[in-house]
Amino acid sequence: MASHSVLDIPKTMKAVQYSCYGGGAEGLEHVELPVPKPGRDEVLVKVEACSINPIDWKVQKGAMKPVLPYKFPHVPGADIAGMVVSVGPAVTTFVPGDKVVSCLGRAGGGLAEYAIAPIRVTIKRRHEVTPIQGAALLISGFTALQSVRNSAGIDIERRSTESKNILIRAASGGVGTLAVQIAKLGGAHVTVTCNPNNFELLKSLGADETLTYEALKGAAPESPTGKKYDVVINCGPNRPFPQYKFLLAPAGFVIDLNPSPKGFMTTAIHAFSLSKQKYFPFMHIPNCADMYLLFNLLHQKKIRVVIDSTYPLAKAQEAWSRCMEGVAVGKIVISICEPLQSLAGHHTVVTSPPPTPKH
Repeated sequence: MASHSVLDIPKTMKAVQYSCYGGGAEGLEHVELPVPKPGRDEVLVKVEACSINPIDWKVQKGAMKPVLPYKFPHVPGADIAGMVVSVGPAVTTFVPGDKVVSCLGRAGGGLAEYAIAPIRVTIKRRHEVTPIQGAALLISGFTALQSVRNSAGIDIERRSTESKNILIRAASGGVGTLAVQIAKLGGAHVTVTCNPNNFELLKSLGADETLTYEALKGAAPESPTGKKYDVVINCGPNRPFPQYKFLLAPAGFVIDLNPSPKGFMTTAIHAFSLSKQKYFPFMHIPNCADMYLLFNLLHQKKIRVVIDSTYPLAKAQEAWSRCMEGVAVGKIVISICEPLQSLAGHHTVVTSPPPTPKH
């Protein structure tokens, strides 16, 4: 059974790739590649937007060598929003013309005019959700939701009367801005660290207390309330666990979104110790159930996505550099193809971002 398509699909497409480890933004190349064909349980998506995540440049740097990339050259980009233009022979849940969001995972491929999306991590997108919003709410959303709900044990449906005291370090990035909102849904008392320029933003998202990130350097901050933290979610650079110990409640723990090799050793040591204070490295798990949940929260206006800046595909190197600098407030998104007028009425504005510090 052949795949089905809705449009005349070109033979080639514009894409951005890199051919070896390292090189940063200068290592990205603008190329013309063959448009891929969807496999049995895949769809071909005309990409309207793709967000940039720190994991993208970390993989390029060799942080996951020799696991990723699978091969060179590699087209990066995991979080996409777009429109299905062709479906694989076994696909029954999508048809050409469907608006979708998809988390492409390790395979990447999002920084291109067309991308292959596995149906197991693809959902339909409501018409009111713009491509920019859709692409911004995937890996960051998974990480924020799963670290708060699963790892920190905060019930976002508020079926529990317990209110946890939580610290979110470096909270003004893509994950932190979502984690604050999700933690507040669960009734947590949220303290954040960030640059003072971002205090008002974080308060508008629900943060109860704000602390200056630059003042920390050697240690995590004490809560202004004087209470110990039940949970610390670290969105920033790794810090040694002893810097947190005196701030944690007796059974408090640290969830590190950027764990170091030493951090994994700390976890192993804690597994054999009698201490109730723990350190947990974190890895998100993409899945459709959480995608539906996140986009329902967005639809219900219980959360909002903070967009730092948008770039056209032609300026992918600038977006990559901004992500590597760690100064983005919210998400960096690349606008690739304009939404088709018959299916989407949203227009993406390309902006030149200010040099705003992130933390």
